[in-house]
Amino acid sequence: MKPVLRLTLTAAAALIAGHAIAEVTFFEHENFQGRSFTSDRQVGNLERFGFNDRASSVIVGGNRDSRWEVCDDVRFGGRCMILRPGQYSSLGAMGLNDRVSSTKPVDRDGRDINDRMAPAPLPSQVIFYEDEGFQGRTFSVDKQVEDFSRTGFNDRASSVVVLGQRWEVCVNSRFNGQCMVLNPGRYPSLAAMGMNDRISSVRALDWNVRVEERRFAPAPVAVYDNRRREQEQIFNANVTSARAVVGPPEQRCWMEREEVAATRGEANVGGAVLGALVGGVLGHQVGGGVGKDIATVGGLAAGAAIGANVGRDKNGTPATTRDVQKCENRPSNAAPAFWDVSYNFRGVEHRLQMTAPPGATIPVNAQGEPRS
Repeated sequence: MKPVLRLTLTAAAALIAGHAIAEVTFFEHENFQGRSFTSDRQVGNLERFGFNDRASSVIVGGNRDSRWEVCDDVRFGGRCMILRPGQYSSLGAMGLNDRVSSTKPVDRDGRDINDRMAPAPLPSQVIFYEDEGFQGRTFSVDKQVEDFSRTGFNDRASSVVVLGQRWEVCVNSRFNGQCMVLNPGRYPSLAAMGMNDRISSVRALDWNVRVEERRFAPAPVAVYDNRRREQEQIFNANVTSARAVVGPPEQRCWMEREEVAATRGEANVGGAVLGALVGGVLGHQVGGGVGKDIATVGGLAAGAAIGANVGRDKNGTPATTRDVQKCENRPSNAAPAFWDVSYNFRGVEHRLQMTAPPGATIPVNAQGEPRS
């Protein structure tokens, strides 16, 4: 019998069949994103199916006794790891990101299986923040909560981070009322989906649960799961630079008067009034204390004199004017959107983005990946 193979464009489509049988599903990107490939039989060479050295995350299905071996060479050669049932959002932690070339199911009691066992997959988790932009108090859960009123966090969440698998959040207790499904990622504001300060219950959803498209929240910002893995050794890497990155420039607009035609007549009274006002504003920017008052008076006088002659041609004929909108871009005054951080570990330069400024060092694993 040939392996059960499926190539799809979305994680949900790849997993509709469920995981009651022993099978393995590889995904092209971390957090179970991108194309996927599923098999319930051994595959000695993933090149045959266009998935060699492409896997970045994996889900192992079956009962608790199921085990799958993944190797970085064809025909189960090279470095191999044994995966237990569960969801592995990143293969980078075990040094197999974009390196898997063959895979097969293995006997739980096989030879030297414990020596090659990968760290247990991390439990799925959702972290709620009291304020937007992942600020304020937090409330973390790794299992369903039917009623937030018992936690002191009812109707308080304004932003959220989802790790591992998708979660359903509802505005009423016991998963009633309006509900939305959150995919793994960062949601800096719940207001866009009408859930700000309204969440009262939450529960995890397996990948094989069918969900109508309209129930999904808008696509989140990608998230990196930096939680420490089982028995993982941690090191300190020196931060070499940290740069705050603000949002896009803000546009500032105002109205200006523009000449449109010239006619003969008396002194430009309107120009004198406008000039006095503008002169007063400009004068107020000069000096301090008594000096500011003098500058203001001087500005009014000079502005009136200039304004009275605005629009006159060389023959003394005033011109009519109209209001024209002018705009310019100025640097954003908002808080930094993130920090662009560089750090060096064992002679290799790494970069990452953080929601808060780093210290002098960053905890990393043996591969230089950030850890909390």
